Amino acid sequence: MTPSSGQPLSSGQRLADAVREAAEILSEAGVPSPRVDAELLAGHLLGVGPGRLRALLLGDVMAPAGYAELVAERAQRVPLQHITGVSYFRYLELQVGPGVFIPRPETESVVQLVIDALAGAARPKVVDLGTGSGAIAGSLAHEIPGAEVYAVEFSAFAHAWAARNLAPLGVKLIQGDLRDALPEHNGSFDAVVSNPPYIPAEAIPNEPEVALHDPPEALYGGGADGMELPTAAAATAARLLKPGGYFVMEHAEVQAEWISSMMARMGMWSGITSHLDLNGKERATSAVLAVQPGEPSPSH
Repeated sequence: MTPSSGQPLSSGQRLADAVREAAEILSEAGVPSPRVDAELLAGHLLGVGPGRLRALLLGDVMAPAGYAELVAERAQRVPLQHITGVSYFRYLELQVGPGVFIPRPETESVVQLVIDALAGAARPKVVDLGTGSGAIAGSLAHEIPGAEVYAVEFSAFAHAWAARNLAPLGVKLIQGDLRDALPEHNGSFDAVVSNPPYIPAEAIPNEPEVALHDPPEALYGGGADGMELPTAAAATAARLLKPGGYFVMEHAEVQAEWISSMMARMGMWSGITSHLDLNGKERATSAVLAVQPGEPSPSH
């Protein structure tokens, strides 16, 4: 099925013509990056990367079988990653599909904050609360040599996807609730990171890919303001961290001031800082667990 104003792709087309026509169909359907998606779908079927695909577009290569069907599916705003089964995040190629939140490029900068905070640490112990596909935890395990990385995920569906992605990276994956996770590890982590659900109950995402295909439990943070799970993530981080440990949490740009105030009211965080994403929006807040009087300062 294609948009009402569009036409199905013709059969037996040259690749270049098919991709151009696909981009027009996706544009009419409101897909944000129609040309890129049209190329990625073709590359997926042909088993080639963007560079090789663009070379093929210059020749007399024919469009692959099944291309029209994939374009029609994307025109219905099924996420590209659900169609291809792959999501790229930093240096990782993640397996994704229905039941798991598709990682966003904005979250890559959150990973970098943790990497920078742990620079020079010997065998740091890190946990990702609400790991979803495993994008954050997997990236930390891949990019921090010697790190001991844990990941917590509540959803059985998301946990299954995370298990596929994290097993090769040596991450310790736990199925559980971020609100009471890992009590046996209290006070032992050097860093805690979380991208918890944070959308308010009444807020419906504008993009059909998100509203219809991302699992609701990965979107809505609980309570009218969506702050139930972010607040819980901060409390769990305070419980799990060593004094002087680092915490960073992703959130919506409009929630930055609220989260900073919430963490300040907890009375146990120092250096509370908001961080901008690639689009210049306040996307994450970090802090350090304060060293209590009489406690030795941590050494990495």
